[in-house]
Amino acid sequence: MRREEDWISERRGGETELPGWFWRLIFLPGYIRRLLLLLSLFLSSLLYFSLRWLLSNWSELSVEEILYHLKAPMQGASSGLLRSYLLFALLPSLLLLLLFLLFFRRCRNFFLFYFVRRILFLFPLLFLLLSIRDSWQGIGLRDFLVSQFTHSDFIDRNYVDPRSVELRFPEKKRNLIYIYMESTEMSFSDEAHGGAFPMNCIPELTELAEENEDFSGGDGKLNGAYSMPGSTWTMGAIFAMSSGLPLKISIDKNAMDSQKSFFPGVQTLGDILKEEGYEQSFLLGSVGYFGGRRLYFQSHGDYAVKDYSYWKRQGKFRPDYWVNWGFEDEKLYSYAKEELSRLSRDGRPFNLTLLTVDTHFPDGYVCRLCRREFGKNQYANVFACASRQLADFVNWAKAQPWYENTTIVVTGDHPTMDHDFCKDVPKSYVRRVYTAYINAPIAPARRERREYSSFDDFPTTLASLGVEIEGERLGLGTNLYSDQPTLMEKFGRDYEREELKKRSELMLRLGQIDKAAAFESRAAKDKEEREKERREKERKKKEKRESRRESGASQAGGGGEKEGE
Repeated sequence: MRREEDWISERRGGETELPGWFWRLIFLPGYIRRLLLLLSLFLSSLLYFSLRWLLSNWSELSVEEILYHLKAPMQGASSGLLRSYLLFALLPSLLLLLLFLLFFRRCRNFFLFYFVRRILFLFPLLFLLLSIRDSWQGIGLRDFLVSQFTHSDFIDRNYVDPRSVELRFPEKKRNLIYIYMESTEMSFSDEAHGGAFPMNCIPELTELAEENEDFSGGDGKLNGAYSMPGSTWTMGAIFAMSSGLPLKISIDKNAMDSQKSFFPGVQTLGDILKEEGYEQSFLLGSVGYFGGRRLYFQSHGDYAVKDYSYWKRQGKFRPDYWVNWGFEDEKLYSYAKEELSRLSRDGRPFNLTLLTVDTHFPDGYVCRLCRREFGKNQYANVFACASRQLADFVNWAKAQPWYENTTIVVTGDHPTMDHDFCKDVPKSYVRRVYTAYINAPIAPARRERREYSSFDDFPTTLASLGVEIEGERLGLGTNLYSDQPTLMEKFGRDYEREELKKRSELMLRLGQIDKAAAFESRAAKDKEEREKERREKERKKKEKRESRRESGASQAGGGGEKEGE
């Protein structure tokens, strides 16, 4: 029988010589080929089961969101979410791999073994094709691929740089309390109030919007902001509402955590208020660096970021305390009251920004304040609880001496990603985030229902502080208190959405992305975090040893005194 090496040598000597690596691949030892096939089987099945898990948990999912969270620092993520992924995505892939491994070991003497070995390479291909099929429409893969090769000048033509606009603040500057409510939509109200549900999950929020301003024109049905592409997850929404721009960058979205600054070419709400002498704080019940939030707020406005780690250092709860994404909103509102009391004593105008977390999918977090108004529908119960807590906080603020000169903005950050909770919402229903402007010193020039997006919150927030805006536009946003049309009203929601999916040269320039830093090893970041934890543990051990030493010395001293007596 001819040796494989002789056959390769003969083939190489022919007129149609193929690269050497090709023949080396063909004639790899059998066990290496099987190992590569099993590895490709595992990875392709993991891709498929991961996609099925995403589609079964997230609604309105997009490729941008997936890329964003794939690159996100996972420290600080919900443990329940991670357990769900391990159970429904990673475990099936491992079981499938184990099944084939057992097959190879146990069935070597059967004809079936040789048949399966010949067609094994088809399984990875099958999983890959199924993944493409599910993602083509399920997460908009087709639109995403098209958008990556299609440029649009929509942002370039319609962006208004705040630096080019005259902003006139009132002589006595108003304070601002800005509350981002996780995954909160106006849709969660009942149909009679413009919601999509038969019951009202957010009655207190509904009343707040009706008594204040949501730009519904007083027609009795709630109104809210539409989340455009680039603003459908928390960091994207925060960026959109405070800069008037979608979070579109040339690297995977959460790699922003690797940058030294966050869109340094953009002037945001925080930058403007800082220039006007505002003292600014950002409070949240999760870890600040998740998603690049700490970087953003410190880069734009020099906010004091007070997150889970900050409050733990203050001794507000046990060092090992952790629920949901950090700590519950009940604590957040309590700490916010303390912070507001401090800020109000400093004599400077202040901006306190909060980010809640109890209503994060899946199903939210049931705290001790939650009731069972909606039986076993946990997410509805959690939203009802969040509605009461927010209303209680606003009522507390109304009783404070500084309230008269303070505007409160309450907005959902993005539509919920919980698939089951919204499964009965008709496809024709346009889901919008909750919006309410409270105690603003201005009334809308147009008493009619407005069509607006998250970008419009940027100039509208400044207007709610009594700021006069030249031209009534900032970023891609329009001041909703003015009579100027929003981009949605001017171009239509569908057209604007499609244009924003495409690449923008202006966004690339404004981002000033350091791509080398973006690919910095995550292992290095993890190592740095582990080193911090190690130093913290050593510090605590040292403090305990010193405490014991002092205690022992004190007892020894006391014993000596007694002997002397």
